[in-house]
Amino acid sequence: MSLIKTDVLVVGAGPAGSAAATWAARQGLEVTIIDKEKFPRDKPCGDGLTPRAINELNKLGLSDWLSGRPKNLGLRAAGFGQELLLPWNGNSLPSYGSAAPRTELDQRVLQVATSAGAKLLEGYAATDVVLADQRIKTVKAETENGIVEISANRVIIADGARSQLGRKLGRQWHRDTAYGVAARAYIDSERSDDPWISSHLELRGTQNEVLSGYGWIFPLGNGQVNIGVGTLATQKRPADLNLRALLNQYTHEQRTTWKLSGELNSPWSALLPMGGAVSGVAGVNFMFIGDAAGCVNPLNGEGIDYGLETGRLAAEMLLTESDFSNAWPSELQNHYGYAFSIARRLAGYLTIPGLLPALGPIGMRSRTLMKVALRVMGNLVTEEDKDITARLWRSVGSVSSKLDSRPPFS
Repeated sequence: MSLIKTDVLVVGAGPAGSAAATWAARQGLEVTIIDKEKFPRDKPCGDGLTPRAINELNKLGLSDWLSGRPKNLGLRAAGFGQELLLPWNGNSLPSYGSAAPRTELDQRVLQVATSAGAKLLEGYAATDVVLADQRIKTVKAETENGIVEISANRVIIADGARSQLGRKLGRQWHRDTAYGVAARAYIDSERSDDPWISSHLELRGTQNEVLSGYGWIFPLGNGQVNIGVGTLATQKRPADLNLRALLNQYTHEQRTTWKLSGELNSPWSALLPMGGAVSGVAGVNFMFIGDAAGCVNPLNGEGIDYGLETGRLAAEMLLTESDFSNAWPSELQNHYGYAFSIARRLAGYLTIPGLLPALGPIGMRSRTLMKVALRVMGNLVTEEDKDITARLWRSVGSVSSKLDSRPPFS
């Protein structure tokens, strides 16, 4: 069994892992990043880039790449007999969003990491760890040439929602709070240059029942759109539905409006832990980030911006802390705790049968209310914002946090 040595090992080369590797390498650290796949590769995702994600990509130096991609102005929200055009309104964030297939986005962010000096090992599937004194001593990875052990002083784990290493390190996903089930595919559309991403908030199941979720269409500017459906569930109220049948039905409903042609391609479904609904996100010398840490917005399933942010925050902590056991969960709680607490509480309410059909029409009749909803659902409230919406969101989140029997990341 061969042995590789590095200072910082990043497991997973999605947006979170590649961002972490980039920032760590820019700080002068020796970084190795591994991924079980060979790039470019796909991932189940809506492909949407919110203004918050755009902000992080700009920080990484990808402004020129973004300038060549389609920009969207905000959200077209439809449902309950209404349609609203809601511009992005994050005060301290860019005024536009975008979309990019994960085959392109992940490849591009990974290139930034390797350009910064990170060493990439593709086709290395991290499957196990060797612990000593509550520290990861080595990570075992399966390769086409056999098992390889990687010795690292610090480990950043970004291996996704199902986290193979999480199972080995005691990470737990708590499904009593809201989680997401979703499916997406690609399809040709004559409206692939539409300047708005679209969400249909009155998503109906195959029995015409209103589901606690939404359908989406995100224009990609390349002759195709990303089309998908997602709904919320909890351990108490699981989602009992056929995602593929629901996606086919939703696609059929939107064919004429979106000038869709051909069949769905590359369909893919996923389960998503949301709102920091995981515990065991750190140890003495390791941190979980992105989806692996449950950093997904409970109200819209967005995770790319959180992945990019947590990658940067984790890299910064490499220089300030020698023991991540308590420091990293505290950092995540400081940045996301109040927002995740109230968001997952609201998401849990939406799983109550009959609540969305009752409240949805009321909300859709108020443009002001929907603008506020877009801002909080789109993760557009930042620490710098001091306006009334931001202050209220923090206050309500603070109250919600005090009521949590199990706060985010604990």
